Amino acid sequence: MESNKLNLGILGLGEGRSTMSAALNSNLWNLKTICDANENVCKQRAEEFNFHHYVTDYNLMLNDDKIDAISIYTPDHLHEEHVKLALLHGKHVICTKPFIDDLSKARELILLSEQTHKKVFIGQSSRFFEPAKRQRKDFDAGEIGDLITIEANYNADHRWFLEKPWSLQQAFKWLYGGLSHPVDFVRWYLPDIEEVMGYGILSPNGLKGGLKHEDTMHFIFKSKDGKIASVSGSYTGPVQPAARDSEMTCILRGTEGCSQADYHELRYSITDKNGEEKIVTWGDKYLKYYFRFEGQTHHAGEYQNYLEYFAESIINNTTAFPDIKEGIGTVAVLQAMDESLRIGLPVKIDSILKRYGLERL
Repeated sequence: MESNKLNLGILGLGEGRSTMSAALNSNLWNLKTICDANENVCKQRAEEFNFHHYVTDYNLMLNDDKIDAISIYTPDHLHEEHVKLALLHGKHVICTKPFIDDLSKARELILLSEQTHKKVFIGQSSRFFEPAKRQRKDFDAGEIGDLITIEANYNADHRWFLEKPWSLQQAFKWLYGGLSHPVDFVRWYLPDIEEVMGYGILSPNGLKGGLKHEDTMHFIFKSKDGKIASVSGSYTGPVQPAARDSEMTCILRGTEGCSQADYHELRYSITDKNGEEKIVTWGDKYLKYYFRFEGQTHHAGEYQNYLEYFAESIINNTTAFPDIKEGIGTVAVLQAMDESLRIGLPVKIDSILKRYGLERL
C-alpha cells in the first residue's frame, strides 16, 4: 500500500463490483477490504479481481482503523444504519442513491456527520458520465444562456430485472430504483424544487412479471423561481434502437441554445449561443473505460470518476456534491413524487421536509 493513498472499504458487492474496479485502478485509493453478508459473493469477487481480503461481518471493517472511507451499496432500507455506523467509527462515507428511505433519521445523520467531521457523498453516478460532464461544462460556460426548462427521462427494457426476487417485493419501487437518476439531473440544475405532480401506472408487462408498484411514470416539477421540468420513466417495455433514442437523456433548453446528453450511447449534442450545432460521440477507448464488464450492466468508469472526485475532496477538505444535505433533499423530492402518485394531486416539497423537521435543509 502506498502511504499517500486513502484506504477504502466496500460494503455490498453487487453494485460494489464497479467500485472495486475503480479503487484497484486508482492513484488516490487503496482497496483495503471488501464485505458482503453472502460469502459466495465475496469469493466470486475475490476470484474475479484477484483480491482476497474479504469479510462477511461489517463490524470487522468498521473496526479497522486503517480504513479512511467506506462505500455502501446495500439495499435502500439498510443505508441509514450502515452510514450511521461508518460515521460513528470515524469513516468518510460514499453511499449509493437513493441515500435513505426514512427521512425521520435524516437529522441524526446530518448532526453525526457534522460532529464527527466526516464527509458523506451520495453516489449519483450519472453526473460523472462523459456526456453529462460535457453538458454541465457547457452550461456553466454559458453556452446555452439562461435555463428555461429541463426534460429528463430514463426508459429501459428491464424485464430481465424481474428475475431478482427482491425486485418483486412490496418495498421495491422503480420510482426510487430507476427514476432517481433523471430526478438527480433536474436537481443538479434546479436544486430548489417547490412542487411535483405526477401520474403512474403498473403496465401489463410489469403486472405479469409480478411487480407491486408503478413501472411507468410521468412527472412535472416546478422550482421556487418558477422554472419547470419534466421527468419520465418506463421500465418493463421495449425501447427504440440506440441510433434513434437513448435509454437515459437529459435535455437543457436555454434562452440562447439547447443541449442533450445521451447516457449509455456516449452521445452529446448542442446548439450553442452562436447557433453552431455540434454532435459529439466518444469511441471505443471511452466505452471500455465506462463499461468494463459484460454488456452495460455495470458502469465502472462513472464510479472511477466519482471516487477520484471524492478523494480530492477529502485531501483538499472541500465539499463533494451531492453531499448529505443534497442527498436528503432528493429523497424528499422522491417522497413527494410518491405521494403525488397516491393522491393524484400536486405535493409541496416543504410539506415533506416539515413533516420530518427538516425545514432548514
